[in-house]
Amino acid sequence: MGGVWCVVVVVVATLLSASNGQLDPSFYKTTCPKVHSIVREVVHNALKSDRRIGASLIRLHFHDCFVQGCDASILLNKTDTIDSEQDAFPNTNSIRGLNVVNDIKTAVENACPATVSCADILAIAAQVSVVLADGRSWKVPLGRRDSTTANRSLANANLPGPTFTLDQLKQSFTLQGLNTTDLVALSAKCSTFSTRLYNFSGTGNPDPTLNTTYLTTLRGICPESGGGNNLTDLDPTTPNKFDKNYFTNLQIQKGLLQSDQELFSTSGADTIAIVNNFASDQDLFFRKFAASMIKMGNISPLTGSQGQIRSHCNFVNGASSGLSAVTSSQQSDYDDKHLLLSSI
Repeated sequence: MGGVWCVVVVVVATLLSASNGQLDPSFYKTTCPKVHSIVREVVHNALKSDRRIGASLIRLHFHDCFVQGCDASILLNKTDTIDSEQDAFPNTNSIRGLNVVNDIKTAVENACPATVSCADILAIAAQVSVVLADGRSWKVPLGRRDSTTANRSLANANLPGPTFTLDQLKQSFTLQGLNTTDLVALSAKCSTFSTRLYNFSGTGNPDPTLNTTYLTTLRGICPESGGGNNLTDLDPTTPNKFDKNYFTNLQIQKGLLQSDQELFSTSGADTIAIVNNFASDQDLFFRKFAASMIKMGNISPLTGSQGQIRSHCNFVNGASSGLSAVTSSQQSDYDDKHLLLSSI
């Protein structure tokens, strides 16, 4: 895929509390039968100029579902009545792809007005992004509706960070009804992981679990005296593909973020065996990933008469009339200020 590959692997041993029966892959079969092809075309075109966009779209879906459930609340811009999740610590100067989501929404609205929710667009865009990066497809359950609220404080509380320990990662996912978890980020700014290179845990030394050759490479990209804004690929081997190399990288101490390497380097952790299994069996990884994305996408969806189908993903219906319209170029400028730090 065109991006620093984000691999989100969620290995779930228990079902989520919400019932999957409310969502259906054929939800738009008669009302918007071409929705998947429309989303695919927009994402495919976006990848031509931004190789990271697919990974960013997956991250948007993840960060949406972990706050209030999969309801597109992350897309709501700040207004007098909305305290935007985009300004939460894990999202600010970090999330990307909002302009692409708006382009998708415009194309879908032209074909099927007031029919497809922004929450479903995020779910489909994540699946399409994986497929375009040579990953395995899955049938996306659909029928979500959009929230009319956002919750920045909940985003600060619920979203895991790049320096989380394994216990902290597990706790974050347990709160969502998810169990043993392997997550990988998209792309990271130097500021996200520079302490691993120079002053790990206040020792004045690099993280001892980091491969020494990889350490030298990263220090070249992120000098200690630099501003911390340089970007690097999370997967140094196959950055543009969706594959199992994230796990093989962990085996040789090449996990970029501390929270990545924790999955393999935490002594006695139950995640070590899962990393090894996925590193040796890409088909197994693909199957587990697809199943887990479906389960993650089922976290507390709004359905039926709940919420609304937003006409513009950044605003609650009726609210945008009193605000300046957000053009694609303006949203792109906004995205430039929200460069990817990391994703989990």
